[in-house]
Amino acid sequence: MENYKGSGLNKLRNVVGKLTIFRKIRKIQERVKPIRQRLEEMLGGEGETKRNVESWFLGPKGENAALFQELITQALSDHIDWRNNFHPEDPSPIPDEVKDDPGYIEAVELLRTELNELLKELRNSGPFFSMRYQGHMLWDQTLAGMAGYFAGMLYNQNNTAIEAAPFTTVLEVEAAKDICEMVGYQYDTEGIPEPWGHLTCGGSTANIEALWAARNLKYYPLSLQKPLNDSNSPLYAARDMMVKLPSGDEAKLATLDPWSTLNLGIDEVLALSERLLNEYQIQPDTVTEAISPYTLQNLGFVDFTNIFLQDTDIQTPVIFVPGSKHYSLPKGAAILGVGANQMRSIPLDIHGRMNSTILEEQIDKCLSENRPVIAVVAVLGTTEEGNVDPIKTVLDLRDNKYHLQNIEFAVHADAAWGGYFAAMLETKAVPVSTEADEPVPVLPMSDYVYAQYDNLYRTDTVTVDPHKTGYMPYPAGALCYRNMLMRSLIAFEAPYTNTGEGSEGQDEYLLGTYGIEGSKPGAAAAGVYLSHKVIPPEPSGYGKILGRTLYNCKMFHWKLLELNEDPGKGYGVFPVPIEDPEGPISNYASEKEFRDKLRSLLAGKRPKEILNGEDTEALELLKETGADLNILTYAFNFKNSDGSWNQDLEAANDFNRQIYDRISLKLVLPEEEGEDVNAQYNVLVSTTDFQKDYYGEEFFNNYKQRLLQLPEPVNSEQDKEITVMRSVVMDPWIAENLDGSWFLDTIIAELDKVVLQVLAEMNNNS
Repeated sequence: MENYKGSGLNKLRNVVGKLTIFRKIRKIQERVKPIRQRLEEMLGGEGETKRNVESWFLGPKGENAALFQELITQALSDHIDWRNNFHPEDPSPIPDEVKDDPGYIEAVELLRTELNELLKELRNSGPFFSMRYQGHMLWDQTLAGMAGYFAGMLYNQNNTAIEAAPFTTVLEVEAAKDICEMVGYQYDTEGIPEPWGHLTCGGSTANIEALWAARNLKYYPLSLQKPLNDSNSPLYAARDMMVKLPSGDEAKLATLDPWSTLNLGIDEVLALSERLLNEYQIQPDTVTEAISPYTLQNLGFVDFTNIFLQDTDIQTPVIFVPGSKHYSLPKGAAILGVGANQMRSIPLDIHGRMNSTILEEQIDKCLSENRPVIAVVAVLGTTEEGNVDPIKTVLDLRDNKYHLQNIEFAVHADAAWGGYFAAMLETKAVPVSTEADEPVPVLPMSDYVYAQYDNLYRTDTVTVDPHKTGYMPYPAGALCYRNMLMRSLIAFEAPYTNTGEGSEGQDEYLLGTYGIEGSKPGAAAAGVYLSHKVIPPEPSGYGKILGRTLYNCKMFHWKLLELNEDPGKGYGVFPVPIEDPEGPISNYASEKEFRDKLRSLLAGKRPKEILNGEDTEALELLKETGADLNILTYAFNFKNSDGSWNQDLEAANDFNRQIYDRISLKLVLPEEEGEDVNAQYNVLVSTTDFQKDYYGEEFFNNYKQRLLQLPEPVNSEQDKEITVMRSVVMDPWIAENLDGSWFLDTIIAELDKVVLQVLAEMNNNS
């Protein structure tokens, strides 16, 4: 890739500057190591912790306010002390007498007044901290994340360059290593490429970067072929270099046909530069200079196609995504010049997951058309439903079927939402009985979901958002590469960032060279780093938080179903998730028998009793039901005056929109100043629409049948979307009301009240 570097004296200055900086980095690394060791000792040899979730958040009522104030005051005081000790002999430009000046006093009063106004208006924000809030993908932040962010913010480091972030750069690399290890990428393992990751402003940026790297990797070998066949090129000496095809067969790279060249194995392509050095003594800079005029990165698709593909039958490339894709993915295809139309959406199965059978058919179709597949994206935690795509099946298809046909494509996991659930990977079995005074254990992921996370290490890139289920302040996304060499395919460098020569052994810290962003806050890195140190991304830390949210979400599902037990209500609620016919339900004669059994196991028990109980049968059944993660979608339908179910989808959609209007967060306009807008909220959810064109007929018609209580799935051209409620259950609290009932019962009661109000208004107006 083309680098933008200084030359001559500037290069020499850069080298000297970098060597000095990297000496500092080594010292910082040595300071970080004892911190890790002390924390490991605190956590215990097996990584268990005596701390519990209640110490990790500010709390719905600000219960840990004194602790947070202590942390913030400590951070601020230490920062002021740092300022005072930097050349204390320097004069102060703000002496005490200045503070008596009328202009100073007036400016301070203005600051206080405007801050008070801002604070008053901020109270109209959503109550994201509350157990009553089940709206969008945001909730309370960890105390460590907020304290780390605040402390880092005071130093205002910019992680685009080491000189601008001599410490938070190291924290970003350490935090990214934690995330890479959490998803299963391995360090210091012989025969396995070294991984690498970095923080981004969010999952959208990470997803686009992953597609960028996959696109460049796909076409890179064609760029290399050109100088290999040019007798005037320094790469001509390697014209006989052999490469392994995905099937294991060998071929000469210089004479390989374009289709096969486009389908070389990912790690095989990424190893080419090192092989040219080791086998032919051709330096990496020489390789870059020789290839640069021919890369897609520099040429663009039009010129690249004219040079390499003009006389071939190779078609426009595609990227496969599920119908439930995040909008950042087609946005990325458009930005990269692939074209949003070449991002092929795969319909969903009845569970709302990517239909792997249709994916296989579509890949086969592309191969028959000589259409390269750049990547397949699977989502682990869709933003609408929290569903987990069958990424294990996708990887098995690639590795066990298509590799034998000498076909290669990258596999990217968009785990922006669900990434931190990988911290639960060791939590496979249901918890055993515990003493009453011990911390509440957690509910494991279902066997299906666990299997998908257990195969994350086989993917090529993974997007994870610490500011989602990592409970971090915005902005904090992350992208992890299984093979760190993949990042070199998107490398750019500006001369002022000083990240070129002199970086041997420290290139993992050259953050500004890679990725889409330029400036990015070191404060975010400090927040993620500190939160990981206090709440490890493993079962004893984040796994414990998310295991509780998983339990809360599945119990919310069951308590919604309890509303259907009263036939006189005049309405019903229909959660989207359905039981896997090959799961525990297969041991029962019918779905009703299965549900009755689970209901009997849960009935009359307090929430903590269920998790701490000796009878694990209920938990075994519970973990295999409901949502994949901690987002639940559901919709309400009403009965007609004769007791029959409404079977008009648009009427059901309108019913749900009216319900949502009463339990949704409203925009606060300036003219509403002074009103206590949040006083009207007793429960808050979000909403979404299932679009048939995106989700596919199988999923759409199956859910429509259940919602409208139709005898069988019916496809209608008029039915385009289904409006549903969306509850994002991020709170880990197992809180009880004064009477000992679960606080979740209060939320269910509030929902029931709203639905009945809407139903009564509909009946009065009819």
